[in-house]
Amino acid sequence: MHHLPDKIRNVQELEEILSRPSEGLIATLKELDGDIMILGAGGKIGPTMALTAKRAVDAAKVQKTVYAVDVVDLPNLAAAGIKTLKCDLLDLDAVGKLPKVKNVVYMVGRKFGSTGSESLTWAINVIVAYHAARTFQGSRIAAFSTGCVYPVVDIRTGGTTEQVPVNPVGEYAMSCLGRERMFDYFADSDKSKVVQVRLNYAAECRYGVLVDVATKVWKGEPVDVTTGYANVIWQGDACNHVLQGLKLASNPATILNVTGPEIFSIRQVAQRFGQLMGREPKFTGQENGLGYINNASKANALFGNPSVPLGRLVEWTAHWTMQGGENIGKPTHFETQNGKY
Repeated sequence: MHHLPDKIRNVQELEEILSRPSEGLIATLKELDGDIMILGAGGKIGPTMALTAKRAVDAAKVQKTVYAVDVVDLPNLAAAGIKTLKCDLLDLDAVGKLPKVKNVVYMVGRKFGSTGSESLTWAINVIVAYHAARTFQGSRIAAFSTGCVYPVVDIRTGGTTEQVPVNPVGEYAMSCLGRERMFDYFADSDKSKVVQVRLNYAAECRYGVLVDVATKVWKGEPVDVTTGYANVIWQGDACNHVLQGLKLASNPATILNVTGPEIFSIRQVAQRFGQLMGREPKFTGQENGLGYINNASKANALFGNPSVPLGRLVEWTAHWTMQGGENIGKPTHFETQNGKY
């Protein structure tokens, strides 16, 4: 088992810890045939996913090419020995020219800024998904989705399991269900094997629900606790679970929730940040007991609970925030219950 430091001091150390492959993933890649392609590798999680896959392939000592594809150049991934490809994923002809690999992790999506430019959100979340699903017929596809396709639920439910019927609120969540349905169409036609990954929420020191809360506590800004509960998973663990989830791809598609095992109180976590930072947290709103809360018992039973526990992640985030560490600058809007992003 890898050592977890008390603090993460710089981006290089952060990215090394984020991209550590688990023993389970290394074993999976020894059994899984074919190359691996990360579509949408330039996003928040994409670089971690590509690096984790590459490190796992190397550790497994198997012959697999790891491809990273996005509309932008990816020099850092190329430097790590990953085959990078630039592609306009809204162009069906361009997507059709990509190498036909056996394993695809699909990570393309648009969330922030959806309100006011809904047509672009639908295009990126649905048209691009169709292009990928059509092009990679016959492949195993782990398609990123979101827990927002589920309804907002009461904390007393214990969170939504894979058996809970979808009921998306707002156009962003509806478009995410549309993305799922593009892959479902080809899986239902026995043309592809798919696992739909419903993630709530990936977290690391530069981004995530915990960063949102820590930043407000550090700056003395009030933390909105109306949506008073959430769950998160260390981004590195999420990538390990998703890559292992490729072996669950099936037709019809398999549904897999990915998150940590705890449902935590936003208020309590803010108070913990206050202790660590020497700040008195401020609050606004009142908990209504509702939120996008995932139950990932299935994935955690298959692949193990996350290697980075919530308490350690809170400590890392507090130190990183106090030191003025890099922030991606994309709040999660975990407070949102009306589906408007």
